[in-house]
This record gives sequence, structure tokens and C-alpha cells, in this order.
Amino acid sequence: MNKVPQLDLPFPAVGDKEGDNVPPGLPGIVDTHVHVFPGPVFKALWEWFEKNAWPIRYKGTTPELLEYLFKRGIDHVVALQYAHKPGIARYLNQYMIDLCLNFSGRITGLATVFPGEADAAIILEEAFSAGLQGVKLHAHVQCFDMNSPDMDPIYEVCSTNGKPLVMHVGREPKSESYMCDPYELCRADKLEQVLKDYPELKICVPHLGMDEYTAYQCMTETYDNLWLDTSVACADFLPAEKHVRFDEMRIDRIMYGSDYPNIPYAWDREIKKIQKAQLSNASMAKIFRENALQFFSIADC
Repeated sequence: MNKVPQLDLPFPAVGDKEGDNVPPGLPGIVDTHVHVFPGPVFKALWEWFEKNAWPIRYKGTTPELLEYLFKRGIDHVVALQYAHKPGIARYLNQYMIDLCLNFSGRITGLATVFPGEADAAIILEEAFSAGLQGVKLHAHVQCFDMNSPDMDPIYEVCSTNGKPLVMHVGREPKSESYMCDPYELCRADKLEQVLKDYPELKICVPHLGMDEYTAYQCMTETYDNLWLDTSVACADFLPAEKHVRFDEMRIDRIMYGSDYPNIPYAWDREIKKIQKAQLSNASMAKIFRENALQFFSIADC
């Protein structure tokens, strides 16, 4: 893996030491937030990050990046990607289908689509038929309003097929380089309306809903179809309204995710942070494994 470049960015690199293996004493880990892309897309994405956000610590081909985690003791990976423009979703979905075949049993792949593009529901039906197990969307990049009619075909096809939806609709991290304002598109009350309208649709909001932690925490108590993942939110890296307190959360709705490889710190940083929370063994098992198996319908791995 490449060394972390030292750049003058809004969020500089963190030079923390990485472990060679998953820390001892933890249950088998499912990482629910790992990005995969074809090489050219990864290259463009990293260039954007290193110009506008933070240095990328881990680079390589997608197979190399996945093997890096598996060799260090991660049991299973939920692989995510998102279409940044109309017309490329089928290409990305086929890439994910092939990746799942090559890493049979070790990754769960999600489909993507660009909200509002023609045949969005058909694109997802095709992806589900080929074995993809959910959908990933990113409001900051795709600039969709989650309450727009363009979203209804996506919500409906996921609900009908019993497939979960992972949506980055938390408003952070905000960047002037996005083509839209996340603070206009991404609010907890907007997501609450989706939860009400589609009670059978399982939704995961990454980053614990950063930075509306309190609102999302409260919604998990009210809506059984909402889950959150921990990615970046537990790294003590980005500014936040409050420190994450797992003892105040509904533990059966929290899943571990890393946001690897698009991170500027050690791959296991958040694992260690969560481990230090001194949760019960049962709670640790839920966060690191059991909740993910339930949410993504993963056969025990």
C-alpha cells in the first residue's frame, strides 16, 4: 500500500499505527462499509479526495484492497459503489457481480443506480436477479432529494424485493466542491418521511447520520426499519456535535463500517475505538457481526 501523502488539505492525514491483525478478543467482524470501484473510477475518486478533503492512505486495485482486509482477519465485507452520473450504473453493477463471483462467500455486493435516470427500477431488478443484495446511494455526489418522486421507483423496487438501501444522507462531511449543498438535501426529518412512507424498507444511514447524531439516534428508537453504520463517525477525525456514546444507543441497530480504503488513518482505527467503549460481549457481537448478518441477509460467515 502507498504511504500517506502529506498534503495541505482541510483534513490532514493521521499518522496512527495500524495493526497487523484484528485485535484479539473480538467476534468475527463484518465490515459493512467498504468501497470498491474499477481502477479508473477509483483513480478519479482519490484525486478528488486529495484535492478537496483528505489524503487516501490505502491505494491499489480492488482485489488487492480486499485481500488486505481479509489477511488481517476481517471475516466478511459489504462492498459499496455509487454511480456519479446517469448511464454508468449497469457497468458498475456488472463490475460488482463479477467481483462477488471472484470473492465467493467473502463479500456481499450492493448495486447502484443514478436517481432519476431512465429505467432505474429495471436496472435494479437486473442487478438483484444477478445476485446483488441491496443498493448504495450517495446524496452528496448524486445530488438527489430523498423526498423527490425520482426516488420512489428505487424505494419501491427495494421494498418489493426485500433488499436493503444504504444511503449517505447525513449532511457531513460538507465540501464546497460538491455540485450541491448537502445541508439543503440532507436532513434527518427528510429521512424520517421516507421511513414513514416505506415501513417495509430497511435503510442504513452511514456515519451514524453525521452530524445529526441525536436526531438519528432518536429515530432508531422509533423506527424499526432504520440502521446506522459507524464509518468515520467513531474515528475522532472529523468535527462533530457530540462524542459517540454507544451506551445511549439502540445497539441492535448499529453496524461497524470502516469507509476503507477512502480513509486517511489506519484501517483498524475505529475497531480499536469501539473496543475501548467497554461494551458487553453481546453488544460487541451485535455491532461487529450480528446486525450486519440480519440487515444484509448474509448467511453466517
